[in-house]
Order: sequence, then C-alpha cells, then structure tokens
Amino acid sequence: MDYAQIAKDIVMYVGGEDNISSVGHCTTRLRFKLKNSDLVDKALVSKLPGVIQVKQIAGQFQIVIGTEVNDVFREIMKQTQLEDTNKKQSRDEKGSLFNGAIDIISSIFTPLLGTMAGAGILKGFLIVATSLGVLTEADGTYIILHAAADSLFYFLPVHLAFTASKKFSTDPHVAVAIACALFYPDIINAYNQELDLNIFGIPVVLMTYATSVIPIILAIYVTSKIESILNKVYPSTIKKFFIPLTLIAMMVPLTLLIFGPIGNTLSEWLGGGYSFVYDNSALVAGVLLGASWQILVIFGLHWGLVPIALNNLSQFGQDTFTAMITPAIFAQAGAALGVWLKTKQSKVKSIAAPATIAGLFGVTEPAIYGVTLRFKKPFIIGCVGGAIGGAIVGVSGAGSSSVGVPGITTLPIFFGEGFVLFLLGTLIAFLISMIITYFLGYEVEIESEMIKEIDDRSKVENKALDDSIVLSPLTGAIISLEDVNDDVFSSEAIGPGVAIVPIEGKLHAPFTGSVTSIFPTNHGIGLTSDAGIKVLIHIGIETVQLDGKFFDMKVKYGDRVEQGQVLGTFDIEGITKEGFEITSPVVITNSHEYLDVINGEDENTVAGDRLLTVLK
Repeated sequence: MDYAQIAKDIVMYVGGEDNISSVGHCTTRLRFKLKNSDLVDKALVSKLPGVIQVKQIAGQFQIVIGTEVNDVFREIMKQTQLEDTNKKQSRDEKGSLFNGAIDIISSIFTPLLGTMAGAGILKGFLIVATSLGVLTEADGTYIILHAAADSLFYFLPVHLAFTASKKFSTDPHVAVAIACALFYPDIINAYNQELDLNIFGIPVVLMTYATSVIPIILAIYVTSKIESILNKVYPSTIKKFFIPLTLIAMMVPLTLLIFGPIGNTLSEWLGGGYSFVYDNSALVAGVLLGASWQILVIFGLHWGLVPIALNNLSQFGQDTFTAMITPAIFAQAGAALGVWLKTKQSKVKSIAAPATIAGLFGVTEPAIYGVTLRFKKPFIIGCVGGAIGGAIVGVSGAGSSSVGVPGITTLPIFFGEGFVLFLLGTLIAFLISMIITYFLGYEVEIESEMIKEIDDRSKVENKALDDSIVLSPLTGAIISLEDVNDDVFSSEAIGPGVAIVPIEGKLHAPFTGSVTSIFPTNHGIGLTSDAGIKVLIHIGIETVQLDGKFFDMKVKYGDRVEQGQVLGTFDIEGITKEGFEITSPVVITNSHEYLDVINGEDENTVAGDRLLTVLK
C-alpha cells in the first residue's frame, strides 16, 4: 500500500488542507473535522485502496482504514501543516435524542469521576476524624486537607467547563475563562454584600455558583454554537484573537443574566422532584433504585442519573441517591461470590473470584457480564438483594457528603446520620445475594453441562498451535461483535470475530507470530501469525481518548511473540472509572483470504482457550 499517495488523495478529496479544521485518528479510522462538508467527494474517498468504509457522524468525517491507519495518518502529518488533534476528538453520537443526552452527560461527568472519588474519600476520612476527635475544624491539618478535598466540588463549574468544551468541541481555555469569571472576587463580594448589579441597565440576579452543575453546561453548549458561527463570519486573519474576545465578552454576561438563573431554577426543580419522591417514601425509593440500578448499568442508562447526585450535594449538602444504589453494587458482588463458592468448575472460579473483588470496589461490569448475567438467576437474585438493601438504606436516611463510586474504599463518605443502618443494609444485600445464589441460583445441572462441554473440547484441542486456530488473548466474558457499542466493529467492517469483556488486565499473544502494528496509546495491537492470520485486538471502546493512561505495552512493532506471552497489561478499574467501556473486540482483519471464520460457542473464556477458527 502506497501510504504517501493515499494520504495525498485523501486530503485532496476532503476538500484540501484549507478545508480541514482538525484531524486525528484512533486504532482503525481517521477523524476529520471539516469546515465545509459539501466539498468532500465521498465516492472517490470510498474507492481509495485501503479504505474500508466512510462515515459522517458526530460532526466528523471518518475514514475507516484498519490497522494501517497510523501509517496513513503519519503521511498526512508529513504532507500538511495540520496539527494532530487526536485528543480533541469527541465520542460518536448515538443517534436518538435520549441516547444523545446520555452520551453528553457521560462524556462531561465521567472524566471527573476518578478525581471525585479520590477527593470524596479524603473528605470522608476528615468527617470521621473530626467525629472521633482526632482533628478539629480549627486545626491547620484539617483546614489544608479540607481545602484539598473540597476544592474540586467548590470549583466544579470550572472542571465541567473544561470537560463540556471537549464534548461540544469548543475552545477549552475560553470555556474555563467563562467559568472562572463566575468566581471572580468582585462577583463573589457583590453576592455576599447583596449589591445591585446590572449590565447595560439589565439587572443581574446574583447567586453562588459553587458546586453548581447546570448553568455552566448550558453556557458552554451555547458558546460552542456561537463559536461555530463566528468561525464562518470572521476572516481567518483575526479569528485567533477576536473569536475568544467575542465569546468571553458575550458569554460571561449571558451566563450571569440568563443561564445562571435558568440553570438554578432547573436545579431546584430537579432537587425538588427527587425530594418529593424520597420524602413521600424513602423505602419505596430505595427498593426501586436498589432493584433497577444494575439493569440501568447494562444499558448504559445509569449515566443519565449521575447529575442527580451532584445536584443533591449542591442543593442539600448531602446525597441520599448514591447511598441507596450502594447495596445494588455490593449485591452483584455477593451473587458472584455465591457462584464462586458453589461451583466446582475451575474456569468459573477463575472468573467469579476477580469479578467479586472488582464488584466490592464498585466496578460491577465483570460480575454482571462474566458471571451473574450469564447464569441469569444470580443476576436476578442480585437485583432482589439490592432492593432489600436499598429499602433499609432509604429508611436509614443515610447520605454521602461527596461524590464517589460506591465501594469499600468510599464507605467513609457516608459517615453521619444513619451510617450504621446504611452499613447493615449494604451487608444484608451482599449476604442475601451470596447465600440465595449458593443455594438456589446456581444449578448443578448447568455446572455438569459446562464440565462436559469443557471435557469434550479438551479432547479435541491441541495445545500445540494449529495453523487455523486463534486462542483467546484475554480472560473474561465473550459477547457477539454485533453487541459492541461501535458501528465499525459491530458491522464487521474491520473483520469478523468476537468481543471479550475482560476481568483480568493482561493481554496474551493468541498465537506465535509477530507484532505488525501497535497504537501509540497502547490500547490496540495488530498481530500476524506464522501461518498468516492477521488479528486486531482493541482494548476497550474509544479508549484512544485515554492517551495511553492505564495501558502498559511490553512489546513493540516488529517483535516476535510466542503463544501465551504477556504482550501488555491494562487497568480495568481505572479504565471503567474514567467512563470507558472495557469491551475488547478481537477480529480477523484479513478474513477475505479465508473461506470463513468460526466463533466458538462458549460464553466465558480464559486466556489460551480456543477462541476463533479460520477455515482455509
């Protein structure tokens, strides 16, 4: 493949370098943001050698190339004066208004969850320390550590301005400047002294923006729309200075005049609506949240409820919502532990044990996809346990003093009113799920069928590598490619295969061969077996945005690898806490050279098991 010529043709067919606002890439596709999409000759781009698919989505013109995308991208960088904007690419929009809203919320809030959890734990420890008399609020140690723990929440609009700017594709520095203006000393003093301010005679309704959520998101969304208009109106010679000038001069007053009051009203409505449900029956609220939370997690709908927790903290100073979902998380961990205790099958044990541990730390996806949902009854039992625990926690009146992913390490944030009953409800949810799963949720007949299936398979498997076999590079639950939340993989545009939801952060070589491509951010790797089978392994969905964080690749381009060799490691908990799906596609990229690619029928896999068979 002539990468230089392809790069030259692509730039030409998308309207030339002057029509390109930015370009980046992930493991399989080039991502262009164009000034005028009408200048694109989509038909000619589609016909270029090496181009698999062309997509226009989320304001981007995407060209799917496959594992050689990095080579084409490097040539584009060589031939043009364009800047690599890989880090600025937003996630693909989901299509429907509802899914789009969920995507916006998750994109804005999930980058902050890890830091929020850390700050929340510190805040919880301080609450415990002052309650036990170890520290007082007048101590210098307390004052400094409280500032460290509380600064994220006090200046939350500034952080949200930054993440929202990434999602809405606007200048992050302008967004942060708008947010910081809300905390400027003169504005704070005017609010504290109840001064009357006006802008060109229009009175300003002053309020505190500390810990607020909705006003700044509205402001940055409108900022992105206005910036898009200004980009078309202003001559290129003055854009660099006059667009920021216009946006800052316009959006700070508009935020104080319009978005602040509107956002504050919406926050009060949201808080009032939640309080209405909770105050009428905390028990019913706990049952509903405890029973449904993990169901929402399966469909990714739980992100839509994250703002409720933040809004509760802003409006009321504590959040009972997070408290009531905690038993649901521990219940799934308990159900996974019940499976581990009951089963005699070593493969199931190897999956259930780490899934239980991950669940106790607040990451339930391995437990759900790898264990409880696979056997159906344990998942239902976990939901029942969550409902019972949620009811107890609801009645307790317990709430969190900070945002955090519910788990063992974040329990101190719930210290205060109802804490003992909160712990009891969470423990009951865990134990009920574990015990009922052990006695009723895991049938011996299912275990026997699994053992027989494994025994039958072991008789025909030859551990010496067969030229047509691709072994599993990961340990976890297997799902169909069509269920992967990425159109390129789910449509098999790159190639057929399967996806694995890993429960262990180790990537193994699926055969003996060589490393033929490796992504700079270490989340994707291409391998070619000695027999010529080409495999792409992509750890997580859209994890290119992590820029290498949580990934440690131990091989490099051109290295020879042996079957079973550890190619790299990755932090499942860290990736999922950042809001990214850990689902990892494993696809055959040169399937056109073979008659067919056959998937196994297993629902779970251990690294080294037969995963795919290529028919010659």
